[in-house]
Amino acid sequence: MGKCKRMVIAAAIIVLLIGTWLGSGEGVNICNVDLSELETCLPAVTGDNPPPPDEQCCAALHQVNLPCLCQYKSRLPSLRIDPKEALALPSKCGIANAPHC
Repeated sequence: MGKCKRMVIAAAIIVLLIGTWLGSGEGVNICNVDLSELETCLPAVTGDNPPPPDEQCCAALHQVNLPCLCQYKSRLPSLRIDPKEALALPSKCGIANAPHC
């Protein structure tokens, strides 16, 4: 998987956490998707042995504007998100041609 694809997914996760800090995330739209939808990806990118992303997470990733999320990529480590897991999400969700940042 390309480095850029990984950064895009990592950015998506960052957006999720920002939404969590702002409240429930409902009604907050970033990069064409509501944060509450992206929050479903958190289990797949946190913890020592995260599960694979579920259908809801993948559905959100297929809707999100991946290039838009590139602007959030540098914040992953500070949000306690496993960058390796976050960057693997597009592949795990069947997003073959994730855009390059």
